Amino acid sequence: MLKIAALITLTAAPALATGLDIEVAGEAEGTIHIDLYEDVAPDHVERLTTLAERGAYDGVVFHRVIEDFMAQTGDVQFGVVGGDMSRAGFGGSDLPDLEAEFSGRPFERGTVGMARSGDPDSANSQFFIMFAPASHLDGEYTVVGQVTEGMDVLDAIKRGAPQSGQVEGDPDVMETVTVTE
Repeated sequence: MLKIAALITLTAAPALATGLDIEVAGEAEGTIHIDLYEDVAPDHVERLTTLAERGAYDGVVFHRVIEDFMAQTGDVQFGVVGGDMSRAGFGGSDLPDLEAEFSGRPFERGTVGMARSGDPDSANSQFFIMFAPASHLDGEYTVVGQVTEGMDVLDAIKRGAPQSGQVEGDPDVMETVTVTE
């Protein structure tokens, strides 16, 4: 009887967050849905969901967007609409940086990875979404998820300068980011 009660307790445990819905506004309009890989990068997934639940990503711009490569966002310190965009991409959250959780998952179209500095253990709040495969990132950056809906929205995001990817004028913005199950 005790074993059955334990089994019932285990199956009734709350579900882990499995994704994010990003409502995008600007040149791109719509929702990007990301399935998160809790089994591959649990600490990074926890960070993304914590910041999303706090509303920290709401109103944050896509500050670096490189044609045929990726769109980067998530600077909750300097990348907020209405702030000084000259520093966008140089900030993070008030939480500590994360240790890398590298995996064998490749960087393909729609892959979501954590942005970082030259230090592999410096990911914090920023992330990027791939427009195209980039095998040179494999094993060098933490893969946290995959876009499963809304690639057309991603493809419509305003591109930045050819070399730097820095977006001039009014960048597209993550209006709201919601954790999904």
